[in-house]
Amino acid sequence: MATVILQGSERTAVAHSRVVGPADPAERFEVSIIVRRRAAQVLRARTAALAAGNRSIGHLTQEEFAAQHGADAPDMAAVRRFAGKHDLRIVQEHLARRTLVLSGTVAQFASAFSVELNVVSHPDGTYRGRTGPIHIPAQLDGIVEAVLGLDNRPQARPHFRLRSAANSRSKTQARASAPVSYTPVQVAALYGFPTGTGKGQCVGIVELGGGFRPADLKTYFTKLKVGSPKVLAVSVDHGQNAPTGSADGADGEVMLDIEVVGSVAPAATIAVYFAPNTDAGFIDAVTSAIHDTTNKPSVISISWGSAESTWTAQAMTAMDDAFQAAAAMGITVCVASGDNGSNDNVGGSTDHVDFPASSPFALGCGGTSLRASKNVISSEVVWNDGSGGGATGGGISNFFPSVPWQAGISAKLSSGKSRPLTSRGVPDVAGDADPETGYNVRIDGTDTVIGGTSAVAPLWAGLIARLNQSAGSPLGYLNPDLYKNRQALRDITQGNNGDFAAAPGWDGCTGLGSPNGKLLLAAIRASPAKRRR
Repeated sequence: MATVILQGSERTAVAHSRVVGPADPAERFEVSIIVRRRAAQVLRARTAALAAGNRSIGHLTQEEFAAQHGADAPDMAAVRRFAGKHDLRIVQEHLARRTLVLSGTVAQFASAFSVELNVVSHPDGTYRGRTGPIHIPAQLDGIVEAVLGLDNRPQARPHFRLRSAANSRSKTQARASAPVSYTPVQVAALYGFPTGTGKGQCVGIVELGGGFRPADLKTYFTKLKVGSPKVLAVSVDHGQNAPTGSADGADGEVMLDIEVVGSVAPAATIAVYFAPNTDAGFIDAVTSAIHDTTNKPSVISISWGSAESTWTAQAMTAMDDAFQAAAAMGITVCVASGDNGSNDNVGGSTDHVDFPASSPFALGCGGTSLRASKNVISSEVVWNDGSGGGATGGGISNFFPSVPWQAGISAKLSSGKSRPLTSRGVPDVAGDADPETGYNVRIDGTDTVIGGTSAVAPLWAGLIARLNQSAGSPLGYLNPDLYKNRQALRDITQGNNGDFAAAPGWDGCTGLGSPNGKLLLAAIRASPAKRRR
């Protein structure tokens, strides 16, 4: 049978890893296949219009989107026939998500996709790995857009920093001010969030590990006196709400996300989508949230990611395509920009931005250091701990092209020079992220303080839930509107994240700046859009 290379599927070895030996041929696991969508050009035209700031086209309902842009039945049938020839079992099929999940053994998948699967050891553990491209039958060329999950290396990391563990500034470095901390309610007040509770909204949160304990949430929200937000755990690809008992692990991410959203939008439903930390798990969690016809999130918060260079092109394209679907349906996607400065923990002298924050259809959320006096912001600068303690991610994408709403913008460099944005610039907005000015949270029975851009994505998600409530319908893809209404954000002009420096207007550290909630609400009311769900 003639085969072709699946474009964008090439994998490289993880740095500092080594092959231990071949994977067990009898090991059984699942792989997600994403097929092309119906009327893809029509959807691209719609999202291009949204990116250009044209809201008159309105939003599609989930049902309309599935009918117009889901998978074609013959394409799904072609994959089923392929699966049958290789004795692969179909365990899930979803037309709107364009996804089939196949179950099989290492030997079956290796034969089906002409790949070699090995046990790979790296500093953080072991995984089932591959290098090189995936091959598919020639008759599936153009039908199959991504094959995910053959390699189950950890795809992303959570973007939070515990104050006690993360803020390792040099003992010789003088502290400008003593550490402070805030509740999410206090941060929302400092940023002038409009009144509201998020009533009638659902906020989706994507998690790739860890879990929450309802007793901790009850204790936390009772102490804040904000009510008891409804929190639901949704399983994706067998992911579960599974607390580990370790505050500096994935539990810290899960609890931070829920507690920030629940504090800011206590009347909203919070749906937490738990999935494995693989490329397949991450993308399946996102598409499951976007196409969830039961909970119907109007905004999604993602605080996991990794440098663009760690992703395959097929996975980044599939995720960006999912975010375009969200935009078409009026769903806002808020994504943390990372906690490792302009290099994004890659090493070497090259700049890197974090994905999925770098998707043009994500609202990239960077970090600041926020201080207040008498309930008023007294200073706000770029978050950068300077000596390995963390710094906001941001810069210029190496994968995604320039976007219309950033036309004519340049990134200021720490050297004093400027670089025109010939590619997507990250982030778009910012908020408090410094562990030294962090958030009071409760994790696994312990009260602690957390920072990181992981806190900024759910903070913006909670704000958008309030704005959706006030507007009476979902705002959806906000990026073009924010760049048109820069006066509704607090411009950050001091600090750097390594190679990029803060500057008046947009910059590669904090984007357009932190929110002024009341001005954002006024801007939305001044330019109503045609919206429907």
